[in-house]
Amino acid sequence: MRTALFPEGFVWGVSTSAFQIEGATDRDGRGPSIWDAFAGGGYGDPACDHYERHPEDVRLMRDLGLAAYRFSVSWPRVLPGGHGHVNGPGLDFYDRLVDELLQAGIAPYATLYHWDLPQAMQDAGGWTARDTAHRFADYAQVVYDRLGDRVDTWFTFNEPWVAAFLGHASGVHAPGLRSAADAFVSAHHMLLAHGLGLEALRARGAAKAGVVLNLSPVLTPAQLGDMSSGIPEEDAEAVARIDALHNRQFLEPVLRGRYPAELLPLIEKAAGLGHIHDGDLDLIGRPIDLLGVNYYTPIAVQAQPSAPADPAFPGSEGVLFCSVPTAVTAMGWPIMPSGLSLLLRRLAEEYPETELMITENGADFEDVVTADGIHDVDRISFVEEHLRALRTSIDEGARVRGYLLWSLLDCVEWADGYRRKFGIVHVDFTTQRRLLKDSALWYRDVIARNGLGAERPKRPTLETVAARAGVSRATVSRVVNGEARVSPDVRAAVLRAVQELGYVPNAAARSLVTRRTDSVALVLSVPRHGGEALTSAVVQYVTSVLEGAGKQITLMLADTAESHRRIIRHVEARQVDGVVLVPPDGPDTLTERLARTGVPVVLLGKPAIASLVPHVDVDNAGGARAATRHLLDRGRRRISAVCGPMDLVAVQDRLAGHLATLHEDGLRPMVALAGLDSESGAAAARELLSGGQTRPLVDAVFATSDELAIGVMEAARERGLGVPEDLAVVGFGDIHAASCTTPALTTVRVPAADQALALARLLLSRLDGRHTSPVVLPTRLVVRATT
Repeated sequence: MRTALFPEGFVWGVSTSAFQIEGATDRDGRGPSIWDAFAGGGYGDPACDHYERHPEDVRLMRDLGLAAYRFSVSWPRVLPGGHGHVNGPGLDFYDRLVDELLQAGIAPYATLYHWDLPQAMQDAGGWTARDTAHRFADYAQVVYDRLGDRVDTWFTFNEPWVAAFLGHASGVHAPGLRSAADAFVSAHHMLLAHGLGLEALRARGAAKAGVVLNLSPVLTPAQLGDMSSGIPEEDAEAVARIDALHNRQFLEPVLRGRYPAELLPLIEKAAGLGHIHDGDLDLIGRPIDLLGVNYYTPIAVQAQPSAPADPAFPGSEGVLFCSVPTAVTAMGWPIMPSGLSLLLRRLAEEYPETELMITENGADFEDVVTADGIHDVDRISFVEEHLRALRTSIDEGARVRGYLLWSLLDCVEWADGYRRKFGIVHVDFTTQRRLLKDSALWYRDVIARNGLGAERPKRPTLETVAARAGVSRATVSRVVNGEARVSPDVRAAVLRAVQELGYVPNAAARSLVTRRTDSVALVLSVPRHGGEALTSAVVQYVTSVLEGAGKQITLMLADTAESHRRIIRHVEARQVDGVVLVPPDGPDTLTERLARTGVPVVLLGKPAIASLVPHVDVDNAGGARAATRHLLDRGRRRISAVCGPMDLVAVQDRLAGHLATLHEDGLRPMVALAGLDSESGAAAARELLSGGQTRPLVDAVFATSDELAIGVMEAARERGLGVPEDLAVVGFGDIHAASCTTPALTTVRVPAADQALALARLLLSRLDGRHTSPVVLPTRLVVRATT
């Protein structure tokens, strides 16, 4: 692979934010922020103690050769009350930081707002109040007056979509509100604050000023596998709507001085348009010098009639947010470097006059501190692949002036606290000791050569582990395979080397001394009640895919305790290379026992302990939400759930989705427990429908399986109730009988063939030694006559 050099003068740096690293939340006059209130006292303190340790952190940046450092200024540290009194010691801190950066040869890039609104401003209405935008402009002027003689590049806001919609619509970020109206109003006021702040910076003489947006390409599931494929006609409107909500709601006002036409009806429906005043968009659309682009992952959607709106995307009714079938970070974010190329190509085509900078890009992975460092190969691979995508985009004409990696330090990851690790520098939060990860040293070399080397970083190999432990490759393989004929001392040395190097055994390591059978066990429990079609699909498609990959299939039935013992002995003897397991409906011990054998196992359905083995599941909660929202949209308000056994994880998820949707509309849930078959569904429905004066008459039932729904319809007929005139019924599963009932049953379709194919592919990935994660497939509501 050729060396990929970047243009001369390309800027390399890192980004951080005040709340995430500074600490000192009650020091030297700083006032409380909305994040202090949202997360609880002391949450952001000591963080990385950057307030005291910034000289050390600047030295680290200098040693890594960084040319730029994007930090954020804490509004409550400068103006504790949001406006009025200026806190001198707070500004003194940023004075010292900027001076130290310049002395180290590092250009300071200042971001004025990275989500930490003063709590005093929130108490006065926060971003739902128009006055907050004017107070922001005053704050921008105060900061510029102190730092403007030394800070060349300014950003007004970081990711206003996150602050507006995660903070005010879904409520998972500060200030924790759940109002679509508040979210749209807040988004506009943040844009207005950007315009007013930009005007204040320009009036004071700012050389370069812009804004930072989090942008993601919006794709369909088909496009995820093939970027060149077109958008299916039925999904085009869904893609355009989510793109308008996430990307163009901010791109168009900032770069074109207008809102997207298709967005205005969504805003008007949720919040009206009274908060958008004449002249606002002219102000918001004043020219910027630089657009900061934060890219982490794409968004995958498809049309699904009656799907409920995602709380973070008000107005997204009828759109299903899909899982992305690819490797993910520890945070569960899909890894898709090609998404960055797609995004930059779009920006270059639609806004060719705009200069760009990648202001955030990075990943959370599990780090292991060893005696000789932190070998975070996954993070290096993530950044390298995105840099290669970026280099390609520059060749195609994208005007990208630099790359700021997120992040310098492991830090407070907002609502996820201290457990996320985005930094290239490890921070021990007990001692505050800093430790460069391998990714930091690798990034230092990238900066020194102004580009990527010809060789990609290599994962630790069997040879590497053998050399570290002082043993042969075969001995390492014996330990990896759990063979007993290895001495305890040698075993301990090998396992220590495995841990220190972060070594993940692949298929070659596992088969070096253990005979490779090219055989896979397909283990079937007694077919699930009503699940014969799914079991049949698993047998058909798993067999087809695995045999096509050169594997022999051993079909094994797990129906008794003796059969379980026989299967375990077969697998422990390494007579198969891997296992596809279709577990029983009820309590399951076989999954855990197979997981302990060390042989790759994949599972159909989510186990009780979700991290036990990689598994393929469907979006049970999302399907239940769609079904319940469908009933609500048709005016049903006295909705009951008839649930199968609550020890089944799928039933738990379906009930959770149903209850969450009722809760959104302020409705009281009614739940009747049943078994697995239609008779138990009928019995549960008779109990519901016989309720007297003490409970409201049920006008709709959501059943967690089609069998139960069919029983509910039988009970309704017994009572002389019409379906759907008196009682609407929705099931789950779309078994063959669902379309043959009278009337035909509305239900949630579970993709049987897709599950089977995903199982086979997941096992092949495991056999190849690749990182695997759970696969969750979307469900679709099938509307028929019962509703």
